[in-house]
Amino acid sequence: MDNTNRFRAVRIAGLGTFLPERRVSSEELDAAFGREPGWTARTTGVVERRYVRRETTEQMAACAGRHALQSAGVAPEDVDMVIAAAASSRQSVPCTAVFVQRELGLPEGGSICFDVDATCLSWLVALDIAANYVAAGRARAVLVVTSEIASCSLNPREPESAALFGDAAVAAVVTPSTTGSRIGHVLFETHSSGADLAEFSGAGTRHHPNDPETRPEMNMFRMQGRAIFKMARRVVPPFIERFMEGAGARCDTFDAVVPHQASKMGLDAVTERWGFRPEQVITNLATRGNCIAASIPLAFAEAVGAGRINRGDRVLLIGTGAGLTLGAMDLWF
Repeated sequence: MDNTNRFRAVRIAGLGTFLPERRVSSEELDAAFGREPGWTARTTGVVERRYVRRETTEQMAACAGRHALQSAGVAPEDVDMVIAAAASSRQSVPCTAVFVQRELGLPEGGSICFDVDATCLSWLVALDIAANYVAAGRARAVLVVTSEIASCSLNPREPESAALFGDAAVAAVVTPSTTGSRIGHVLFETHSSGADLAEFSGAGTRHHPNDPETRPEMNMFRMQGRAIFKMARRVVPPFIERFMEGAGARCDTFDAVVPHQASKMGLDAVTERWGFRPEQVITNLATRGNCIAASIPLAFAEAVGAGRINRGDRVLLIGTGAGLTLGAMDLWF
């Protein structure tokens, strides 16, 4: 999907994050998976990640949301829309955003709530949707929240992928811009030949609860990491070329590049194959792991907090998700 509206005068007015307190080291996972010391960190590039103890999806989202609203200077009653953007959800019905509205104490009837699931690119897709509503004057303030709890559905029989993931929540408030902040070219593509490479096959109509053939392991995440990487090597470079042409940009145009923190191999490809300089690229994989849809916004928010991304910077948000889906956004922060 090519967004032909070249510039939308919107801004990310505020950001908020939440990380569970529990830190899980790769040494702990070495022992849990029966691997020699150092195997997990060496294989995944992740030194530690966060797992929930008792935190819920909506609690994490609401905590991040409060910080984002405070940062943006937006009152709860001024939020017109809540979009929960994640691969994991609190439950199937109703949508997670409903529970976020309730947990935040937003006025009932004051905002429309719905979910977006584009797996690891959910936040990027939701940000694009929010920008459309705000730019069209149909919303004054949109709260986009991403709350991912990956730790509850990891498969210990697949340690190479299970060790990658962490839990986190991020929120962003999108408002009209009068300061030069804007969103430019956006491009999304899905290559459905990769649909079976990363899946959570349970909890849907295919393997439903009343089917006697539904097995517990269908409620665990399954990923063929090397096959995904091989496919990404083929489809991502021409995707980047199409995006750059549409954006009228080059790799060195951007002050910062925030990729999905998919894996160490994936991040290495950003500089080795995609053409970006190491100093451009924002990474937090080593201490956060792959936080699914929270991955891109968490790396972005932490870079803003650390002063690596500042107002006026031109930022490329880019990544892949199950499907296989590709996405990129040209953002003047």
